[in-house]
Amino acid sequence: MMLHVCLLGVESTGKTTLGERVARTQGGAFMPEYGREYAETIGTDFTPDALRAIAREHALRRERLLATSPRLLIEDTDVVMTAAWFTMLHARADGGRDPALSAMPAAAHLYLLFAPDTPWVADGTRQFVGRDRLAFQRVIEAEVRARGLGTLAIDGNWDERKQAMIAAITARLDTAATTGS
Repeated sequence: MMLHVCLLGVESTGKTTLGERVARTQGGAFMPEYGREYAETIGTDFTPDALRAIAREHALRRERLLATSPRLLIEDTDVVMTAAWFTMLHARADGGRDPALSAMPAAAHLYLLFAPDTPWVADGTRQFVGRDRLAFQRVIEAEVRARGLGTLAIDGNWDERKQAMIAAITARLDTAATTGS
């Protein structure tokens, strides 16, 4: 049984660092966020077309990784986050959701939503600090609701976050082993 976990939440909440660590300690694969690579190599001008391209490339990379049949895949963001970025940067009167991004499926078995209760750290690509950070978290939560996804909250200090991730993953793997699904 394979478990696909996706990490959601605003910038600087530990998704990448903890995702890599937990994947390693749990014998899983880690899927980095393509949006970060894009920002570091191409830039942070996230136009609507750029965000759509980021979502498509991220999905292609995920499919390639899933084809290797890992027991556990921890994915640092997915189309849910890219759609939230679109809304945050390009909101329109109709609610701000992009039809192309909204049509792309969210496919993880388990979504972990990281709380913005950690210090924000500037790294040259992060954009939302202070009130904007909290506004972005609300946009992410709205995107989750619009897609009808359930999430588990990840909060607290770094060790508490790591332990909560491991507990959620272990519980889901145990349930899958017991039920066969």
